[in-house]
Amino acid sequence: MNYVGKRLDGRYIIKEIIGVGGMAVVYKAYDSQDDRVVAVKILKDEYLTNEDFRRRFKNESKAIAVLSHPNIVKVYDVSYGDRLQYIVMEYVEGITLKEYISQQGSIGWKETLYFITQILRALQHAHDKGIVHRDIKPQNIMLLENGTIKVTDFGIARLSNSETRTMSGSAVGSVHYISPEQARGDITDNKSDIYSVGVVLYEMLTGKLPFESDTTVAVALMQLQNDAVSPREINPSIPVGIEQIIMRAMQKNARQRYQSASEMLSDIDAFKRNPSIRFNYSTTSAPVAGGTEYFVDDQPTKYATAPRQPAPPVQRRPAPPSQPPQQRRPAPQQQRPQPQPRKRIEEDDYEEEETNHTLPVIGGIIGGLLVLAAIIIGACLMTGVFAQKVTVPNFIGMNYALEILDNPEYADFVIELNDSVESDTYEEGVVYDQSPSPRVKIRPDEKITVFVPKMRTDLQVPDVYGVDFAEAITIIESADFKYTLKYEDNSEIESEKVIRTTPERFATAPAGTTVIIYISSENDTAEIPGIVGWDTDTARELLASVGLEMQIAEEVNSTEEEGTVVKLINYNEKTEVPKGTIIQVAVSNGKAPESTAEISFRLPDTGESETGVIKVFLANELVDSCSNKTLLLNGATHTFEVTSSDEEKKLVVRINDCTVYECRIDFTQDPAVISDEQIYEYSGSSSSSTPSGKGSLPNVEGLTYDEAYDRLVSAGFTKVTKNDVFTDNPLLDGLVFQQTPPYKALTRYPYSTSVVLSVYIYQSEE
Repeated sequence: MNYVGKRLDGRYIIKEIIGVGGMAVVYKAYDSQDDRVVAVKILKDEYLTNEDFRRRFKNESKAIAVLSHPNIVKVYDVSYGDRLQYIVMEYVEGITLKEYISQQGSIGWKETLYFITQILRALQHAHDKGIVHRDIKPQNIMLLENGTIKVTDFGIARLSNSETRTMSGSAVGSVHYISPEQARGDITDNKSDIYSVGVVLYEMLTGKLPFESDTTVAVALMQLQNDAVSPREINPSIPVGIEQIIMRAMQKNARQRYQSASEMLSDIDAFKRNPSIRFNYSTTSAPVAGGTEYFVDDQPTKYATAPRQPAPPVQRRPAPPSQPPQQRRPAPQQQRPQPQPRKRIEEDDYEEEETNHTLPVIGGIIGGLLVLAAIIIGACLMTGVFAQKVTVPNFIGMNYALEILDNPEYADFVIELNDSVESDTYEEGVVYDQSPSPRVKIRPDEKITVFVPKMRTDLQVPDVYGVDFAEAITIIESADFKYTLKYEDNSEIESEKVIRTTPERFATAPAGTTVIIYISSENDTAEIPGIVGWDTDTARELLASVGLEMQIAEEVNSTEEEGTVVKLINYNEKTEVPKGTIIQVAVSNGKAPESTAEISFRLPDTGESETGVIKVFLANELVDSCSNKTLLLNGATHTFEVTSSDEEKKLVVRINDCTVYECRIDFTQDPAVISDEQIYEYSGSSSSSTPSGKGSLPNVEGLTYDEAYDRLVSAGFTKVTKNDVFTDNPLLDGLVFQQTPPYKALTRYPYSTSVVLSVYIYQSEE
């Protein structure tokens, strides 16, 4: 059954389908009670009578309900009716990690670790609460525009105090990502999630799954029997340390994997601190070339009393010769010379005797060094340098004031609060990050910083009792509050005057709180329904259904489709107004909003009255209005403006084809916001900046044009041209699919080689 357009429990207005899974459909909806957009996950009708699916659906709500973490989707409400079962969750605006991998082909290791760290933190929180996800895969991980990760879909999660095996002993989860024990139908625990994270990490860095086949059964058998191809065989740019982390997470034997998400995070943190690190996860201590080595013994320590054995014969070294090497003369039969007793010092023995006199001096030096070492060790012991290290607790998700501050359990830790950042994303007073990460070993005197959202400022609600409602709105908004209107019949107070407010006048409330203004009315009233996001025809019908009228007051630039209601002008949604009231709205004209950025940077100063031709590229397109101008390279400040719309774009400034300035511009704000500014040293014209000799041409196929260009220039190949090829697949837009000359691992090309990059440009068939 399609629920679009329906209202659930008189509260959730279903707007559109945003996802379809195996057992449920996810809708975007408007919560008219709490005035927010939510996601509603509704169990499919065909599974309402299936106890297995009903149980799994309840498991999901139970699992997420006990979780509170910035990287896990929140649950607001659940319903377990016989005819309808649904979960109301936080609405996440973004794409799945699977879609992002498809767009990128493969993801760079720095960005990958940024994502995987958030996933592991979410899982550690779930595991600490006794929840095993059991279906970790990129399709169940949402990526927000700001780079935040949200783990979703706990539909087959296992609570540690309930089920212990998979359904009916069969494998659950997506077969490409499940652990071997899941494929066998064995008991699963948090280490099963670790295996799945390893597969996700593998796919992010290589763009490929470790095991693929035509049938799911064949893939499941591969999970049980086959070893994955080394990630570096697919993508040689993957650092060795990261490859080792992947392969440890994907061990067939669960005991040889990371035993917790925090343990895996610890190794990732170690890699971040030293990207040349090498981990040795075997039970031998064979050295690993080219970096720091970690020795990890997978076996538990065993203690045993060995039977006493006779001591082996002591092998003594031959006594040293009586003369220094340069004084010895071989015996006629090449026999070893024997030391002779000495009665007096001969002239030939003088050098040897002098050498022997140095022994007391050396002994004295060694003794002095030992005394110095003892002093240093004593000082270190006094200052705690050699103090036994302690494990950092996991504070993420804990309330700082109630659970951490003055808690004797943490009295031995040095904990510092950082609440300098205001945020509506994280719960007030709750730790959303910490440094160092949980489970890391530190000295007892090392500081642990916990990050808590900045406390909101409490303000006093102004007194608007008896005031005309229009004036009351102005007063409430100027006091930094939001408002909503409700009408009540009241014969004692003049119509359209304020009866009271909630919170009451003079009460304190956080800035931005919605104040309900109750207004005296003699007429029938109606609550303005949620019409933002609907097309004008539907919005008009929704208003008419409660006795209200709609008037289009203005058209505005917006990324929404043309004719979509963007905002209300004279009232807020959920406000009660007299029936017959005209509701003014602003609708989208279908054009993305534009904004302008002012760019300023210093020109190169050549000191030789040299001139240069400037070219400005925005998202790889030449900006004609500020390009092809001849400038004097005298170190003066050069300023120009660029106007664009919709999204963050990269701007590159080149003088004489030499890059001198780069930045990123967010045109969704007005004025546009400039970030990531980079100034480059000017090296003259492109011909003079091209190094002589030959080099290895990097493989840039599958990258975006910007990434490919930067990688080629960094490798010394500055003559790069672009060849656009149109495609009807939007996922390929902007990706390099061919380079000429081609990448060859053992071939070196002159740096003056012209490199042509063929790039897909999306063009709709319409």
